Amino acid sequence: MNPEGEETIPEVPLTPERYEEEGRVLGPDPTGNGFSKAYEESVSLANIEGSAQKSIEDDKVDFIIPAILFFLTVFTTLVAGSRMEGGLPLQNPVDLFKGVPFSLALMSILFVHEMGHYITSKIYGVKTTPPYFIPGPWPGNFIFGIGTFGAFIRMKSPIVKKTALLDIGAAGPIAGFVVSVLAVVIGLQSSKIVEMEAGRSLFRLGDPLIFTAIASILGKNPPAGFDIALNSVAFAGWIGFFVTSLNLLPIGQLDGGHIAYALLGQKQRFVSIGMVFVLVILGTTGWTGWLVWAVLTAVLGVRHPPTMDEAAPLDFKHQLVGWGSLVLFIITFMPTPFMVGS
Repeated sequence: MNPEGEETIPEVPLTPERYEEEGRVLGPDPTGNGFSKAYEESVSLANIEGSAQKSIEDDKVDFIIPAILFFLTVFTTLVAGSRMEGGLPLQNPVDLFKGVPFSLALMSILFVHEMGHYITSKIYGVKTTPPYFIPGPWPGNFIFGIGTFGAFIRMKSPIVKKTALLDIGAAGPIAGFVVSVLAVVIGLQSSKIVEMEAGRSLFRLGDPLIFTAIASILGKNPPAGFDIALNSVAFAGWIGFFVTSLNLLPIGQLDGGHIAYALLGQKQRFVSIGMVFVLVILGTTGWTGWLVWAVLTAVLGVRHPPTMDEAAPLDFKHQLVGWGSLVLFIITFMPTPFMVGS
């Protein structure tokens, strides 16, 4: 005890022998020659263990919120799909089963798209979060409620190589596109061609080139005055095409921006700026939603950060993937995706 009544720890003289007694670190090196090997090893081990524990805790947090959002989005898309099929799931929970085809198709498209990014990022050693799904409104609460606003992943480390940038950017749209094609093919089988009633206001969807081609192959060619009434699965596939085209816009750090930068380098900014102006023109002459996208992408930035190997040329395989993604954008893009007419 000291005079103030506080407990004190008796000082024990440290000697070089006591310093490394039984391999334990007992204090500063009394020899004055820096830290001993035992001290350095113990500190390194502590750092590794601390980093590993923090990484495990971060991974747990990384998965908790995405998992909650995923299941919420499953629920909201089930409600949306049920409402499309005439169900009242909030009044009669059994009607939720009517929404399974739509929810399964749409969530599969979004999930596969994001996992394309996620898995490719892991292959290249780029740290990223799991997919974050965003729940949304369903029909009846919003003019175009589909139960979700989409999904995204967040990069937690930089992408330093152009090949990685291109592959990560292209993997999501390509993967999602494949599932979208399957959904449209399956959905169109039971979608009916119906007559458009004169004088009746209709909410119509635009037809991307790939949708028109698939419908033609399947014999779904409506004559004048008729249109295809998409069932919920075909509609989910159509949404997949729309999402693919949005992601492939060659602007800033969208997937299309990543791909354009890998192909064109600093020249990508001119394509990016030009695409914003195209969206403004389309928004003033057709679907006004393009104006929102023009403003949003301009605010987020049209430039793309450089990679460390900017001057290195892309090999043929990656050029093929890049220009193939441009073709994918062309066949899924719709100047007027939504129309209200009679």
